[in-house]
Amino acid sequence: MAPRFRDLKKYCENNGWELIRTTDHFYFVKVLADGTVLRTRVSFSLAKEIPGHLWQKIVKHQLKTTEEQFWKDL
Repeated sequence: MAPRFRDLKKYCENNGWELIRTTDHFYFVKVLADGTVLRTRVSFSLAKEIPGHLWQKIVKHQLKTTEEQFWKDL
């Protein structure tokens, strides 16, 4: 199942990410215990599917998790 931007927003809201601004997107940040700062942004088009190539980058580089873990934590 392809994730939608609303899934990404819900994930952030449910997993300790802080909404830092809403300008052209929703911007979230999360500081890990080791001091690492994670950042992601979520489109206002919440019903749209996230394109596959973009989704892979978001999971790996921005969320620092796996797709399996994303769905479990949603």
